[in-house]
Amino acid sequence: MIISWQRRQNLITAAAASALNFVDDHASDLSSWTRTIFDIGETAWREYQSADWYVTRLREEGFDVEAGSGGMPTAFCAHWTNKAGTNGKSATVGMYAEYDAVPGNCQDVSTAKRPRPGLSEHAGGHTDPHSGLGISSLGGLLATKAAMERHGIAGTLRFTGEPAEKVRGSKPIHAAKGYYDGLDGMISFHPFYMLPLCNTVRWDTHCGAAYSMIYRFICDQPERWGLSDGAPIPQSHSAVRAPGANDALMMIYMASKALRDSMLPHQGGWSISEAILTAGQATADNLPAGLAEIQYMMRVPTIVMAEQVTAALDRNAEHAAAMTGCRVERQWVCKSRPGLANHAMAEITWEALNIVGAPRWDETAKAIAREIQINAGVEAMDEPFIDECERLIAPQEAEAILRRDLPPSQINSTSDDYTDMTWHAPTVRFYVARPALKAPKGYAYPSWVMNALGGIPATIDPMVVCAAKTVALTALRLLEDEGARKQARDEFIERTGGGIGGSKWIAPLCDYEPPIHFRWPEYITTARGREWWIPTGAQ
Repeated sequence: MIISWQRRQNLITAAAASALNFVDDHASDLSSWTRTIFDIGETAWREYQSADWYVTRLREEGFDVEAGSGGMPTAFCAHWTNKAGTNGKSATVGMYAEYDAVPGNCQDVSTAKRPRPGLSEHAGGHTDPHSGLGISSLGGLLATKAAMERHGIAGTLRFTGEPAEKVRGSKPIHAAKGYYDGLDGMISFHPFYMLPLCNTVRWDTHCGAAYSMIYRFICDQPERWGLSDGAPIPQSHSAVRAPGANDALMMIYMASKALRDSMLPHQGGWSISEAILTAGQATADNLPAGLAEIQYMMRVPTIVMAEQVTAALDRNAEHAAAMTGCRVERQWVCKSRPGLANHAMAEITWEALNIVGAPRWDETAKAIAREIQINAGVEAMDEPFIDECERLIAPQEAEAILRRDLPPSQINSTSDDYTDMTWHAPTVRFYVARPALKAPKGYAYPSWVMNALGGIPATIDPMVVCAAKTVALTALRLLEDEGARKQARDEFIERTGGGIGGSKWIAPLCDYEPPIHFRWPEYITTARGREWWIPTGAQ
């Protein structure tokens, strides 16, 4: 459903027009900032430079900023209030930035596969890209602030920095510590990542629950393993030794792979994945590995399903430890709740997206896309971007397409930790198209192609500008229109059975400290300078 011309004119208030102009006037800044975060490419829990950049920028823009919010060194929470205004009761609107990249996806701003200078392809790189996600939201925030100042709109803007989204890290912690309380609305933007969620708004089917934990296998009493072997020289290289932590890790890895089909029903669109953080910590001499760590991530529609998988993994971990002379510790990375819909918020943002329109890619961007196609082994196309990138799709229509592959009983699908925000404030989740290329039948582009398109200014800037404008118009609508704000609040109260603490409200699941002390992949400084922890071949 496209809104009428008359409705569009009614929604473009003087403040909205100012915000749209602000984004256009600062498009070159947004482009430069997006490139900056893209080039930093820091990964989960180690986004030091990226977070510092945001904190510095926000303070320069007049925000009060709490760095290290929620006990997370690379998180922040910023506030700005305009007390003088004529718009009645003032409101508080929330927005946020993500800025974590993904290990093993280092891609330069180039039309060919090439890591950023001085790094290997194993370093961090932006895939979604969160570099554009964060700057889009920042652009919308600053446009809203400028419009509030110019037109005397009272209210408060809250902007949080959310590290480690790729492991669903910060938002469950921020939620549990109250950083989303007191908001009249939260605006969640993400570059589109699957059709039909291209230029649209989530309607009913929001993202699901996600649990992630690290199992630490510790072999700190290896001498107890061979007490009865009768070896005359206990430290002999031919003496029996404890299997150790590496063997425990391999056992849980293989057992969990083998039992995966028995953990949950074959429906509901769930997934379980793992990553090895630490292995070895010993020489190849006659010594067992003292420490090994493996992280599991499950994306499931419901908390009950997450608890069932956790119980299965716990059993596997305990038995693996017992068989290898180890003890095991389980430490949480995240426990996030499934998302809660809010149609009133969705309609506000859908109208904003209609006013802005879908992003458009000019001939410069198309020429770059064609060069990428050639370098990827594909014949260049006159119109290289998929058609849906420049089209709006109504939330209800996107919902219907999304539901075709889901069982009727399934309420949530896929995962992203913005869902924790939905239980504390009326929340909207919207998508704007990132550039994506058409492909010949049966062909799939390598991952570097999408990563490059997310960093090259000519190809990613249209998304950033479109999303920033949509964020700003949504925020201003909440600030200026008390009726729309009340409708979103009333729906939130109804869906939660009374608001925060209501009969249908799900409380925060976070009962753990921020998991910042593990061996997360990161950049290091050596005699060779700053590099990824896996050096390049030339070094």
